Amino acid sequence: MLDHVSISHQNGLILWSRSFTPTFASLVQTSASPVNALIKEAFIEGKARNEEEGFEKDGYSVRWTMENGLGLVFVVVFPALLPLTYIPELLQRTKQLFVSLFQPYLQSLIDSLAAGTLVLSSASATALGALKESIVENRWEAIFDRCLKSLEGTRKPARTPVNLHRQAQLNAASDASTPALSDTENTPVTAEEIAKNVQALKTKMKGGRGKGGRGGRGEGADEMAALDFSAPADANAAVDTEGLVSNEALGVRNASGTYEVADWDYKRSVEDDLPSEEEILAKRVDALAIKPSAEEDLRQSSAWSNVFSRLTGKKTLTQEDLKPVLVEMERHLMSKNVAKDISEKLCESVGAALVGKKLGGLNSVKSEVQNALSLSLTRVLTPKTSTDILLEIQRKRSASSLASPDAPPDPYALTFVGVNGVGKSTNLSKVCFWLLQNGLRVLIAACDTFRSGAVEQLRVHVRNLGALGSEMGMEEESGNKKIELFERGYGKDAAGIAKDAIAYAKENKFDVVLIDTAGRMQDNEPLMRALAKLVSVNNPDKIIFVGEALVGNEAVDQLSKFDRSLKDFSSAGGLQKKRGIDGIILTKFDTIDDKVGAALSMTYVTGQPILFVGCGQTYTDLRQLKVNHIVQALLS
Repeated sequence: MLDHVSISHQNGLILWSRSFTPTFASLVQTSASPVNALIKEAFIEGKARNEEEGFEKDGYSVRWTMENGLGLVFVVVFPALLPLTYIPELLQRTKQLFVSLFQPYLQSLIDSLAAGTLVLSSASATALGALKESIVENRWEAIFDRCLKSLEGTRKPARTPVNLHRQAQLNAASDASTPALSDTENTPVTAEEIAKNVQALKTKMKGGRGKGGRGGRGEGADEMAALDFSAPADANAAVDTEGLVSNEALGVRNASGTYEVADWDYKRSVEDDLPSEEEILAKRVDALAIKPSAEEDLRQSSAWSNVFSRLTGKKTLTQEDLKPVLVEMERHLMSKNVAKDISEKLCESVGAALVGKKLGGLNSVKSEVQNALSLSLTRVLTPKTSTDILLEIQRKRSASSLASPDAPPDPYALTFVGVNGVGKSTNLSKVCFWLLQNGLRVLIAACDTFRSGAVEQLRVHVRNLGALGSEMGMEEESGNKKIELFERGYGKDAAGIAKDAIAYAKENKFDVVLIDTAGRMQDNEPLMRALAKLVSVNNPDKIIFVGEALVGNEAVDQLSKFDRSLKDFSSAGGLQKKRGIDGIILTKFDTIDDKVGAALSMTYVTGQPILFVGCGQTYTDLRQLKVNHIVQALLS
């Protein structure tokens, strides 16, 4: 929406500029440029201009702000007929960020321009060159783009009276161009004419029906057959694997040859690895904290030391000091999608730990709270149990082989549970791709016998993964397929299907069984009892809850009730230990940016780790979560 933005000295020296349209890029090089007009009238000729009102020239609106200490002018140009309400905030944020980033270079340049001449001296040219190098080095354009994008995404242009007046003119012109109805058109139609029209309509409708039948669309049998997709797919049909994986999302193989999925990092993109605006503004604060010179008078230095000691080193934190900062932190966590009660509990525990503590150095109350909260979040998110599924699979195979050397080893079983529509089957297939990449044979058990199309969906995934296996070097071993689907159709007992699938997997030497279950609401007791029956009958090695990253409080409710129902109903007979949720997969993680509060909420409730997060539509769009990345995203 902008045409041009520039940062210059009030004597006309351009420090940085950018044109957003080819038209203005040509215009800015001429004397007719609105920016040149502003510099000439307001700063060279000294004509009074109001920053808030700006001025218009040749259809462009020009707004600016000054940095009086350095004599800098920040200018934004946009179409005069397009009112942009975020321009004042954009100018202020641009000024703060630019000065904070380049303060030393700017001061050096301004000092060399103190003589007031428009001709650059060698010192000025050197200082200007150093500034421009620093602008490129610190990626100022990307920082400005991020700032502009954040404002454009939250502020919409307002409709002004000018626009409304223009719309009224267009409406009036439209009304004037519409011919008025003639007198004959207002004459009532006779009964005889109505009867003729009705008969003509009936004749037309009878004649319009083709061999397509009652639908009146006229499709023939061949055309209708072409639209029928209910027949089973050809098992031998070729699979287009081009869009099934993303090379950018592929994981890596470590030194031992194990395929590891990529780490999730909210700073992965070029824009996101830029320093935050808070970090940039903090640079200016740090630069202003000038240390006293060694040549200063000792008594004066001692006096200042006493002042700083009283203000910082002797400060003991009280509940009143912490309360406003903790309230702010609680709101910040909730804005990151952390559940409300969990945000309150975390901040309460941080406050209790800090009351009575003395501030050291120049630390502020806010920085102390942030540090304490960071440590608390790290403790909550650090897994209490192993998250290395591959290692657990190997251990189970080894233990099973030692116990029964002559029998095939027991397969490792993972059961996927969750509410409807969160992506259990899709993320099960992603986990399957990861296991296949590590050379394991996988059997998928279709235990969702309720949802229409659930078995067919898994059948498609198995066909796709099989085709990918052939293409990526995961060949069949001695005629045994690397992946198969075990299914018994619809309306059957899910617990019985899972039991048969595990027995089939052991007999045919599959390494892993992935059990897909029907989605169900956490408050539906009969369905939760059926799920608990599947768990108690088959005793899977891991019960994985699949939930959306988009929800906050609802995620806590879903997970806590699934966990409690499984523990209550799976041990109802008193014959075995309680089984709850063992791990979590969060889906749709690519839609939340840095609002990762659901990961914290779910881990806080059960103490169980986030095993993976789903970040897209391909089989490679699976990520691991690092604790430090989640903490950074929550505190950013």
